[in-house]
Amino acid sequence: MAFSDRARDFWDRISPRERKLVLLAAVAMPITIALWLGLAIHDGLVAMEHRNDRTRQALDVVAELKARGPMKPDEAQVPIPNDPIPLETYLNNAATAAGFTIKNTSPRPPLTKNGFVTSSVSFQLEDLEIEKLRAFLQEVETKQKVVFVTHLDVKRDFKDKHKLDATVEVSTYSKVKAASDTKDEGSGSGSAAAKKGG
Repeated sequence: MAFSDRARDFWDRISPRERKLVLLAAVAMPITIALWLGLAIHDGLVAMEHRNDRTRQALDVVAELKARGPMKPDEAQVPIPNDPIPLETYLNNAATAAGFTIKNTSPRPPLTKNGFVTSSVSFQLEDLEIEKLRAFLQEVETKQKVVFVTHLDVKRDFKDKHKLDATVEVSTYSKVKAASDTKDEGSGSGSAAAKKGG
C-alpha cells in the first residue's frame, strides 16, 4: 500500500476532532521550526558580532601602538632605573600572561645617548590571535613604565582573519653609570681579590 493510500485511510478513520488536531499540528510544526531556526541564527549572529567587536577593539589598540612610534626617556616622565630591566624574562612573563610563548628573541646592542642606555629586544610572532597580541602589548607597556614597544609591524593572516603575524621590538631605558660607580665596582672587586689573596 502506497504512503498516500495509508494517509487517506488514516484520515478516514479518525474523528473530526482528531482531524482538527492533525491540521493544527501540521500548521504549528513548520512555524515552530521556523521560529527555532530564527532564534538560533540570531544567537549565532549576536555571538559573531561580539567576536568582531572584540577583534576591532584589539586591532584599534594594535594600530594605535603602531602609529604612536617609539617613546623617549624624557617623554615618559617616570624615574629611570640605574640598571636595565631584563627584557627577555620580562617579555616571556608578559607572553605567558597573554596565553602564548615567545619562541626566539634577538637582543640588540645597547645604545647610549643623552645619559641614557637603551636596551632592546626584537622577536617575531606568527599565527597569533589578535586578542592575545592586544593583551600582550598592554601587559608589556603597563607592567613597567620604562618598557615600551618601539617597533611594531603587523600583517593579517589571509587564512584566518582573527590571527596576525607581527614583528615586534621592545625597549627599556636605564641610566648611564657614572665613572665613580665604575671605579667603585672595580675597586670593590680588587679589594675582594686582595682579601681573598691575603
